[in-house]
Amino acid sequence: MPENNSILEKLDGLESRYEEVSTLITDPEVIADQQRYVKLTREYKELSDIMDARKRYIACLNTIKESKDIIVNENDSDMKEMAREELTENEGLRPKLEEEIKIALVPKDPEDAKNVQMEIRAGTGGDEAALFAGDLFNMYKRYCEKKGWTISVTSANEGAVGGFKEIDFAVSGNNVYGTLKYESGVHRVQRVPATETQGRMHTSAATVAVLPEAEKFEVHINEGDIKWDTFRSSGAGGQNVNKVSSGVRLRYPWKNPETGEVEEILIECTETRDQPKNKERALSRLYTYIYDHEHQKYVDDISSRRKSLVSTGDRSAKIRTYNFPQGRVTDHRIGYTTHDLQGFLNGDIQDLIDHLTVAENAEKLKESEL
Repeated sequence: MPENNSILEKLDGLESRYEEVSTLITDPEVIADQQRYVKLTREYKELSDIMDARKRYIACLNTIKESKDIIVNENDSDMKEMAREELTENEGLRPKLEEEIKIALVPKDPEDAKNVQMEIRAGTGGDEAALFAGDLFNMYKRYCEKKGWTISVTSANEGAVGGFKEIDFAVSGNNVYGTLKYESGVHRVQRVPATETQGRMHTSAATVAVLPEAEKFEVHINEGDIKWDTFRSSGAGGQNVNKVSSGVRLRYPWKNPETGEVEEILIECTETRDQPKNKERALSRLYTYIYDHEHQKYVDDISSRRKSLVSTGDRSAKIRTYNFPQGRVTDHRIGYTTHDLQGFLNGDIQDLIDHLTVAENAEKLKESEL
């Protein structure tokens, strides 16, 4: 069938590239070029998965052909019966393998494998919005724990009655941006706030931004231009905090690519009692800040490049409503609803992420006409 042949043709075309990349990643010159080496090892991993699927697909097609031959030409009834079972099993497997291969052949977003910096900002709704921002942070924290990812808070500004006016944190692990990128946008909550005496329902909002973490070689910073200050941080930590200057502040002169003017970036980090750790985290935030601003055009272009309704990267788009009276969460992009609001806020968000991934893959397949 032509479709099957076209799938095999595409896979055969990738085999020589797979062999080429396998050789390149052992070349000392390539290993010395860190940027090229990282790109090639990522490509090697993707091609390995595709080659594995190719092997399984060819085995499936061969089994179908052999089973049909046995059914037509064999006289032994037991052999025929076994062949019929194998045929049924592999004919059921074939469309699944074809779907898996088609999705694997869709070009991956190179950002997907990266760690992320996340920001949650309380929007309209005052104290209630800050409480909701706190609920969202706890939801992501629990989800990340389930995934075995590491989460570290870089800065937080607490609300007057709890929660956060804003909180920034880093998440590291496997394929973090590819999983969490769907969370960027405005999250809306409808509930009777604890602070409400009349029992009226309020609508509040919080904005979530998910930024792929910059790798050092992608952003060029002259670390000699950074001015560092240390200071005594206040907050949790007992007497030690007031005695030791563990808080760090960096100032960096940066030429804004949009305006052409030099601006001073100011970043503070007081998260740990360990000054070197705070320095490291402040530096990581500087790289990500510059990466995000210099790649703002990339973020703005994502929606037109991917033509995707699912992960546009648009932070002003209302993406989801959490309705407490009805115990419901609705994602407006794909019309997904769950009535397990409490489970969702406890970090059970994988099912929705799976649905969003499927929706985006379907759009990509349509675009690539596989």
